[in-house]
Amino acid sequence: MNARQATLSLVTTIILSVFTPLHAAPAPAFTPEQEARIGEIAADYLLAHPDVLVQVSQKLQQQQHAREQLAMSLKVMDNQVALLRDADTSVTGPASAKVAVIEFFDYQCVFCSRLAPGMEQVMKTRPDVRYIFKEWPIFAPKWKTSSLAAQYGIGVWKAKGATAYLTYHNGIYHTGHIEGDLTTEDVKAAAHAAGVDALKAVDHAPVLEKNDALAQALGLTGTPGLIVMPVEKASPETITVFAGLASPEQILAAIDKAQH
Repeated sequence: MNARQATLSLVTTIILSVFTPLHAAPAPAFTPEQEARIGEIAADYLLAHPDVLVQVSQKLQQQQHAREQLAMSLKVMDNQVALLRDADTSVTGPASAKVAVIEFFDYQCVFCSRLAPGMEQVMKTRPDVRYIFKEWPIFAPKWKTSSLAAQYGIGVWKAKGATAYLTYHNGIYHTGHIEGDLTTEDVKAAAHAAGVDALKAVDHAPVLEKNDALAQALGLTGTPGLIVMPVEKASPETITVFAGLASPEQILAAIDKAQH
């Protein structure tokens, strides 16, 4: 297959989809002859202007991202109560907050560790927002301390509340111990710094299982997972889902979007 034939094959696959809006009505069918002619004209043009292929690729990526955001936003809307009003989940921020930022995380996750300083920055910049932390120790099968740290986190939250929880949560990440390096001593030291030296012997596995089921229902496949949404009257246009690492600037922009 020569360059022109390869380009022709590519064009006939994507040329009609690239410039089609997400919610557009189905386009009229073309005859095979018309499709072939459209492909030939486009292929000749693209061979003469290869930079257009870069633009086409970017357009396809944007459309794919928009579709993924829409699908995940609809799932968020279906699970608003579990996301925003779960009594087993640590929450900080004013009761009157108009926007919520929900984080699914594992204390052993390298990208969660990279996100943590940015989240601290966002929380200082926007203290008017509600921040919700969903313990999701997906690395527990590999590193048992993931589950231990999550269990302690829930315990600190229930025993001492939001301020103590944030001290514990940030203290774990401040150790810099991730991907198997987090120790039982690290966990206990962070709990001690939060004012907790002994926790009730309560198994919080049901809470962790509930968080896992919710993450899967949302379509999250790993940590971190961030959802930024209005507390009331959420819509796909006001919800942002970050299925992975996000910068403070991106999170702040999502908060602004959620307010409109």
